[in-house]
Amino acid sequence: MATDPAELINQAKAWLAEDPDPETRGELAKLIEAKDTDELAARFAGTLQFGTAGLRGELGAGPMRMNRSVVIRAAAGLAAYLKAQGEGSGLVVIGYDARHKSADFARDTAAVMVGAGLRAALLPRPLPTPVLAFAIRHLGAVAGVEVTASHNPPRDNGYKVYLGDGSQIVPPADAGIAAEIAAVGPLDGVPRPEAGWETLDEAVLAAYLERTDAVLTPGSPRDTRVVYTPMHGVGRDTLVAAFARAGFPAPVVVAEQAEPDPDFPTVAFPNPEEPGAMDLAFAAARAAGADIDIVIANDPDADRCAVAVPAPGTPEGWRMLRGDEVGALLAAHLVRKRASGTFATTIVSSQLLSRIAAASALPYEETLTGFKWLARVDGLRYAFEEALGYCVDPEGVRDKDGITAALLITELAAELKQAGRTLTDLLDDLARDFGLHATDQLSVRVEDLSLIADAMRRLREQPPAVLAGLAVSRADDLTRGTETLPPTDGLRYHLAGSPEAGIESARVVVRPSGTEPKLKCYLEVVVPVASPEALPEARTTAAAALAAVKRDVSAAAGIDA
Repeated sequence: MATDPAELINQAKAWLAEDPDPETRGELAKLIEAKDTDELAARFAGTLQFGTAGLRGELGAGPMRMNRSVVIRAAAGLAAYLKAQGEGSGLVVIGYDARHKSADFARDTAAVMVGAGLRAALLPRPLPTPVLAFAIRHLGAVAGVEVTASHNPPRDNGYKVYLGDGSQIVPPADAGIAAEIAAVGPLDGVPRPEAGWETLDEAVLAAYLERTDAVLTPGSPRDTRVVYTPMHGVGRDTLVAAFARAGFPAPVVVAEQAEPDPDFPTVAFPNPEEPGAMDLAFAAARAAGADIDIVIANDPDADRCAVAVPAPGTPEGWRMLRGDEVGALLAAHLVRKRASGTFATTIVSSQLLSRIAAASALPYEETLTGFKWLARVDGLRYAFEEALGYCVDPEGVRDKDGITAALLITELAAELKQAGRTLTDLLDDLARDFGLHATDQLSVRVEDLSLIADAMRRLREQPPAVLAGLAVSRADDLTRGTETLPPTDGLRYHLAGSPEAGIESARVVVRPSGTEPKLKCYLEVVVPVASPEALPEARTTAAAALAAVKRDVSAAAGIDA
């Protein structure tokens, strides 16, 4: 990193000289002309680091931003890694969403792969991330790239890498690719032909849609009425086509959010979990009347699926289910379908899945956060994570898939509807059978990343002994790893129960987000439910305990809730 202003300007001029993008060249030239050394220092403070999430960052000029220069280097590094692994003549499939620069980044990647001697194929247009994950295995590719920033703000973009098994990269592949990226020389030394790659036709999407049928039971009820929003992303056409194939009624699509729009004009953050993001969907459901059974949302690249259920008596009239709740519902549905294989979730997701699996004598595993880990579980049949990610067809897509998850939850809603019941009724059944597993999250977005490091250090140096009046029975510093988990930056607290308070147990996991400038604290409280009549009191107990845990974790970490 340059600290001398003159050196910084020279560094920026050197970057400018090889930048292939007129837009970022103009942006950087203005900063150089204005001698805006503060902004230049931020952009040249290092390089955007390639890790297990690939690349993700704000669009703009310079090595700390997402731009064509950074992407070309990433593609060249990936190509060199694949060649070093003996895959130098293999196929790389490239998908992309509808964000700013996504199509450019995808074409640059295809050009670099062809220039390096590999074969490259672009998906025919912006499509959901699970279509890319499917295409890798379907076409026998040695790797795949998805250009997306998922549910990040409009100013961001990203670069997600998969290897030939259709799963996202994990160590040591990430370090190997990062080393090859670092070894890339000047950009004019990276061959980028004008042609030579294939643009796939609609057959790859047709094959994916044909595979989606596999998640449903032939002859199952299909009369669920759905309001759907793609959140300005790329999910609409694929989901509507999947619903039509399955024989479900056509979803009522939220008109204001139906078209892909990289500016995401109707939401502060294009993430169904964010406050206000579902307001238009709820308004559409209210306008449609009592005919609507559930509301479904995909995030912009459609690998996540959010579900809302009627909530009479509330201002919105609808309640967003937590990812943990949808995860449990899908698990119960698959158990009823007599699914076999391993059920898996992550260390930050609800432990209810372990009880559902145990009751049916199914194997169960917990992994680190992210589908890059879940997809690698031996014998996987079903996986979910609390951040609205579900894998219901691992043989087809070894990643989270918001399209097939939407189909499966819609089938479950239809089966329950036929029996005069709802998703809420099934959640009540699970609470009575296994205890009420109430979850919540404390998520703090920061501008200064040092605040996250400070909070983690404070918790390590002064670990809490009691949270919400519950003794911390065990504290795990996950940087050391465990018998079943590789090391990661996280802390896990197991809290003893309190019979007097009506609490069986509780758990807290604290970790920095891997994709956003956030500190995340995942909270779970388990309350036994003796009878159906005891459910309301159990919910009151759990809500109070979660609020107290959130307050005490915030204080212990020194962050504002």
